[in-house]
Amino acid sequence: MTPGARLAAVIELLDEIERQDRPADLVAGSYLKARRYIGAKDRRAISDRVWGILRRRARLDWWLEHEKIQITSRARLLVDMILTDRKTPADIGNEFTAGDRNAGALLPPDWTLLQALKGRDLFHHDMPAWVKGEYPAWLEPRLAASFGDRLAQEMAVLRDEAPVDLRVNTLKTDKNAAIAALAAEGLKAEATRLSPIGLRLPARITLTAQQAFKDGLVEVQDEGSQLLALLTDARPGMAVVDFCAGAGGKTLALAATMENKGRLIACDVNERRAEKAVLRLRRAGVHNVTRRLLESESDKWVKRQSGTFDRVLVDAPCSGAGTWRRNPDAKWRLSEQGLMDLVALQGRILASASRLVRPGGRLIYSTCSLLAEEDMGQVERFLTEHADFRLLPLAQVWGETIGGDCPLSGDVLSLSPAANGTDGFFAAVLERAAAS
Repeated sequence: MTPGARLAAVIELLDEIERQDRPADLVAGSYLKARRYIGAKDRRAISDRVWGILRRRARLDWWLEHEKIQITSRARLLVDMILTDRKTPADIGNEFTAGDRNAGALLPPDWTLLQALKGRDLFHHDMPAWVKGEYPAWLEPRLAASFGDRLAQEMAVLRDEAPVDLRVNTLKTDKNAAIAALAAEGLKAEATRLSPIGLRLPARITLTAQQAFKDGLVEVQDEGSQLLALLTDARPGMAVVDFCAGAGGKTLALAATMENKGRLIACDVNERRAEKAVLRLRRAGVHNVTRRLLESESDKWVKRQSGTFDRVLVDAPCSGAGTWRRNPDAKWRLSEQGLMDLVALQGRILASASRLVRPGGRLIYSTCSLLAEEDMGQVERFLTEHADFRLLPLAQVWGETIGGDCPLSGDVLSLSPAANGTDGFFAAVLERAAAS
């Protein structure tokens, strides 16, 4: 593709993301799939530009408002090229018109904007903290409550691209063999700091093209999510429920700790999402999983299976604030009412799923959020209403599962990108009182 054609595709894709009420990665996947003429290098260039603009959206929009320019995908692209790429107005004008299918010649207002911003910096001292940090203004009090004087530091890291973390599939290999398999394909993987089964790649790649992935030796999974699966303590022979299984990432990890022995039920209310897990289970060599579609969190199946499971994992639907490095569009699709609805849903899911836990069994609640009301707030409310459950200290659970002294403080797992180099993650392990 010519430079102009790439820029036209960027504008089209940004418009699609703006129009649709779906995650940006799904919109981009559909867009690129429908345009198979776009080659691999062009796809990468288009995606990098689109995701960059999504990561810098608040600052780009601030400059457009500062210059009294209407906010459009095209305008965001122009500002990004002049402020982020430091290109001259003339170079930008040449790129826009290069090739047959191009983004269109720059108009007089475009030239005026570019000339006004030439030599300026993406950051400006007049920007409010929420603009510099790239998060919705209405979330500032909640984020400040979580991080205090570390807020700016945490939000700065959340602006950046996340690393590629892999989980070693212990059903098929071990860490050293996985590192060797990746090295044979020219990929240098390093062991993660916290997860004993984690590897980290230095740069984003198309992992699905690698043989180690095709053979099921590794799976893409953030280090924090790996720790959650390990702390669930799903052992061989146990009866375990992954209550909000989704596409099956944590289900795969649980099956590995269970060594394919025992009963593992993967539940979800979304049939399409659950179907995506089938191929992943097969590739990973997992065969102790039964998938179950629920009508809601209070499905009749929950009542029938009451008190029969050793471990129940509830990785609840949440704001996803801890994953903004990977999903920068999610923050702008979240509303205050939407957050309140999620908090209410989390409470219902947790209460319903707790019925499945046998006496002496464990309920593990987790989110990929950084907001207290979705995390410790939920746990405190649940414990107030369920006197037969108690919170197990993280250090105790870590010693029982991962082994050794816990390198993290506090009674719950609380991870953030700046402090731990992982996605934002929360988990609490709750134990039901044994039968008298």
